[in-house]
Amino acid sequence: MKSTATATFKVTGWDERPYDEMSNGPRLTRATVTKTFEGEVEGEGSVEYLMTHLDDGGASFVGLERVVGRVGGREGTFVLQHSGTFEDGTAHDSWFVVPGSGTGELRGLRGEGRFDSGHAEEYPFRFEYELG
Repeated sequence: MKSTATATFKVTGWDERPYDEMSNGPRLTRATVTKTFEGEVEGEGSVEYLMTHLDDGGASFVGLERVVGRVGGREGTFVLQHSGTFEDGTAHDSWFVVPGSGTGELRGLRGEGRFDSGHAEEYPFRFEYELG
């Protein structure tokens, strides 16, 4: 049975560095980001993003994030796979739980979520999930 968790996250650390730059093309960067989650998803997240920054200010990114905490009152860890864009001041990020990545009481976790937001102190999101 699917459940819906509502929660927020805060970015607590952001370390972004270029790994490939050209004078007339997109800049490629790697960002190490830490987060805290509150609500029906609670805990800490650590994500590595690979990003492409375009001349028009837009960006595209992918990432893998380990979350250590609780979902729906159950404790464990899991990995999210992210894919998104940044356009006109708004980040559009969607993710899913990497199959088989859940541990502890979150073993068998499946799910997906997304958010769309500009820069903020907190980012609200919804997470549709199942525990098998």
